[in-house]
Amino acid sequence: MRISFCAQTDPAPWLAALQQHLPQAQVDVWHSGAARADFAIVWAAPQQFFDEQTALQAVFNMGAGVDALLQRQMRADLPIVRLNDAGMGVQMAEYVCHALIRHTRDFALFEAQAQHGLWQEPPVLDRADFPVGILGLGVLGEQVARAVQHFGFPILGWSRTARQLDGVRCFHSQAQLEAFLAGTRVLVNLLPLTPQTENLLNRDTLSQLEPGAYLINIARGRHVVDEDLLSLLDSGQMAGATLDVFRTEPLPAEHPFWRHPRVTVTPHIAGRTVLQDTVQQIVAKIQALQKGQPIEGVVDRARGY
Repeated sequence: MRISFCAQTDPAPWLAALQQHLPQAQVDVWHSGAARADFAIVWAAPQQFFDEQTALQAVFNMGAGVDALLQRQMRADLPIVRLNDAGMGVQMAEYVCHALIRHTRDFALFEAQAQHGLWQEPPVLDRADFPVGILGLGVLGEQVARAVQHFGFPILGWSRTARQLDGVRCFHSQAQLEAFLAGTRVLVNLLPLTPQTENLLNRDTLSQLEPGAYLINIARGRHVVDEDLLSLLDSGQMAGATLDVFRTEPLPAEHPFWRHPRVTVTPHIAGRTVLQDTVQQIVAKIQALQKGQPIEGVVDRARGY
């Protein structure tokens, strides 16, 4: 069995971990003209990779989002497998809870006051006044919902198809999106990027949120219409945003998000790939495929995730 590794990262630790778990396999870093492999592990692989690697039985994406990978031309019958979690879920839950609590407890205000030596206590906020709406109730969205539950916030969730989660007021389908937004004050975006979800967070949808709404985006930058978000922040209709993902990454130095007083920017670090967890998951799926067993995480190309 031959495995081809093609990713924008230092390959040495990945190859060592793969070889440890699959000692019988030949694991190589891909280069043009490399021998044809049985399986591929990729992140931001070029089109040439798929043009040359015509014998693949499956391709494993080193992340949960596959929107960039689906832009590549490859065999229609080639299974694309995304990560189910692999250590990203707990990181995303931490990130959301941090952003949520920083906003609702006024920590940004205290940081600003500290710069000027001010000691002022604002009124105590009621968690019931900050219903948290989670867009996307997949593996990662569910983990975020469970984490937020511990802090006593009301939680709503929206998904394309119907879901039921204890303690979460669930909505589904386009028909129920408006009602979901109307009941949300802190919106957490965890949707996959598809033609249907691109630009979903625009002036119309964001204006349907409760007054003084806050956005936490850890999915994809192209979900948000930047100009619409900035306009709503400037008008005071929205209170702020914590953004980890952007249309162009790294975020250009001239982008107004960097300087806006109501925007917190982080460099796409909400959920980073954990090497050992990722390798163990991919290895288990390769072994299952070799035995003819079904696996989780196979992408439905029509849906885009």
